[in-house]
Amino acid sequence: MVKSRICPALAAILLVALVLTGCGSPATKPLAVSAGETPSSDAVALPGELDEQVQRALEQLPEIAQQGLDSTGVPGMSIAVVFRDEVVFAEGFGVREVGTDEGITPDTVFQIASLSKPLSATAVSAAIADGDVSWETPIRTLLPEFEYSDPTVTELATIGDAFSHRTGLSTGAGDDLEDLGFDRDTILQRLRFQPLDDFRSTYHYSNFGLTIGAEAVAVARGQEWADLVAELVFDPIGMESTSARHDDYLSHPDRALLHAVIDGEFVAAFDRDPDAQAPAGGVSSTANDLAQWLRVLLDDGALDGTQIADSDALVAAMSPQIVSSHPGAGIERPSHYGHGFNASPLVSGRMSISHSGAFVLGAATNFQVVPELDLGIVVLTNGAPVGLPEAVTASFLDLVQFGDITRDWVADLGAFFGPMTGPAGDLVEVDRPPSPEPAPSDPSVTGLYVSDYFGSLEVERDRGALIARLGAEGSVALELEEWDGATFAYSPSSESAPWGSLSTATFELDGDGKALSLRLSSFDEMGLGTFTRVWLER
Repeated sequence: MVKSRICPALAAILLVALVLTGCGSPATKPLAVSAGETPSSDAVALPGELDEQVQRALEQLPEIAQQGLDSTGVPGMSIAVVFRDEVVFAEGFGVREVGTDEGITPDTVFQIASLSKPLSATAVSAAIADGDVSWETPIRTLLPEFEYSDPTVTELATIGDAFSHRTGLSTGAGDDLEDLGFDRDTILQRLRFQPLDDFRSTYHYSNFGLTIGAEAVAVARGQEWADLVAELVFDPIGMESTSARHDDYLSHPDRALLHAVIDGEFVAAFDRDPDAQAPAGGVSSTANDLAQWLRVLLDDGALDGTQIADSDALVAAMSPQIVSSHPGAGIERPSHYGHGFNASPLVSGRMSISHSGAFVLGAATNFQVVPELDLGIVVLTNGAPVGLPEAVTASFLDLVQFGDITRDWVADLGAFFGPMTGPAGDLVEVDRPPSPEPAPSDPSVTGLYVSDYFGSLEVERDRGALIARLGAEGSVALELEEWDGATFAYSPSSESAPWGSLSTATFELDGDGKALSLRLSSFDEMGLGTFTRVWLER
């Protein structure tokens, strides 16, 4: 009677153990558990001695990397592994650019995209050590001109809130302005038009949301952000090939080019200048440089006896601050985010501190450190996100912890990441009406349109095509193709719109058929994509 009541209870809290051992089945070997100092630090025991497990995993890592490149088509990869405060693996695979024989080494420079965020959090932790700020410093005290759309959030939001993506700004807030060529100051100033979700109780991953917090720290120190992170992190760690300036990446002779997915193939077709969001995604680095940073993470902010970052501040950054993914079913584990770091348990029960980075235009990166094992791995690739770096780190940690790879990580993560490289827009896979209404005349729609958030847009006829020019100094030209009456089609091509994207541009006409406004659907996710026509003589 007692046994039958205990078994369902165990199923709720030790699902993995029951799956492996059954409920009281004498024929199955019990799951071995490594007891920690407290029950919350217990974990699935390693199948062998830690040093031996790591060595076996390292021996298989080159094959894992090469098979991943072969199966996905990603051009190149660089990997470094740190164990017990030593770099025990550093190798490059593949090529810097498709169609060439320029091989990758551990010193090849990659754009690391959002892996920049934990580096920036490390810089803030170093600034905290200098007494300049704390995670609890209100942004408004350092950036008095900055505003959110909610005055209460403007007054209360802290640097920690910004780095934990809990200010209420939506995912991608400001990215659309960056796609249009606007600089950091302009983007941050216009975020006041962005609607907010609930403050401190909702998580929305936001590049420029984090950048706000970093800018506040830079102002507190009277520095440009790129100089700050170099002074506090890159230089003292010895990361000589690492920079938060895009020009430094472009000038490096040994750099991996970005490769986007175009018609199913990886093609080196784009440059991605992330300077506007440098604290969130603008760093370029090497596997060897990042390996030294992993040593800092695993040694409480120190390197070779020199304290780089405040230990308590870094622990806070690497600890859960908000739930980033709520479980959709009772058997799923939630995910958590700290200040610039993911912080969640692995299936083994051990905490993993990690982050991925991705540019749809052609970069994907990942790192993981497992403090309990004193182990870390970083994987950099020069292909659009298809889950490969995450698959390599997961496979490696599987081998260390279980002695085997638990699933086909390349295939499973490839399916998860697949939508990121697919075309977007409300006209994708939509057929044009067979008998469309005639389009309005040019005089009815050409002219100047304005938006508080996006700025000016001009519709004009240029070389036979109807063009909408917008962005910084009108630098972005969208060709409007007739679709159905006052609805036109356009193909946005940017970090937010992968190759093949197709969206609607819809003119609102008055009773005389003259345009009152223009709505661009790919810019309207937050309801800000409508431009009002300005009735001025030209």
